[in-house]
Amino acid sequence: MNRREFSRLVGAAAITPVLGPGRAVSSLHERWSFTAHIAECCSCDIPCSCNFGRPEQTCHGTRLIQIREGQFEGDQLAGINFVVTFYMRRWTRIYVDDSLTVAKIATLDRLLPVAFAGFARLAQVQERVPLTVSESPDTFRFTVPESTVEMKLFPGLDGSAITISGLPSRSYHDYVQYESVVHTHRSAEAEWSYAGTNGFQSEMRVAG
Repeated sequence: MNRREFSRLVGAAAITPVLGPGRAVSSLHERWSFTAHIAECCSCDIPCSCNFGRPEQTCHGTRLIQIREGQFEGDQLAGINFVVTFYMRRWTRIYVDDSLTVAKIATLDRLLPVAFAGFARLAQVQERVPLTVSESPDTFRFTVPESTVEMKLFPGLDGSAITISGLPSRSYHDYVQYESVVHTHRSAEAEWSYAGTNGFQSEMRVAG
């Protein structure tokens, strides 16, 4: 499986049916839909060729998913936050925000194998953990006990943000380029530490 296929599995581009150009589907007929904020750092150089559908041989990544709005079979998804640390094509570790209610966690458990099938299928562990998020105008940081990500805005012309459109995943709307300052992971599965590698923030908009 290459990175393009992996991205299609872990994003809703792998799910059928999905909303595509020229297809208008009433929300009344959608089984699920949501919008989420995505933040990620990985081991790839800037820009990460994996996000363009050109896979690297090795990609270690940690992704934060914060669902802003949406529903799954009538249950609300807003406020669900979780982190996925992954070794592309080999394994994932899913860390669910321990402040979520029992009902939200139950909804997430149903959502994961549908909207995040690749992450769910490769999961070595799924556990509730403390999850912290902080940001400034130029930096973004999130942590769980086994993984930490801190990244800074990668400056473009005159210091402005670099944005990329048209990437081949529904997870990459409003993509903004960042650079890792700290990207660490330590678990029974693996250990790594990166800085100066690819980072980004984006918006995921999907339905099925």
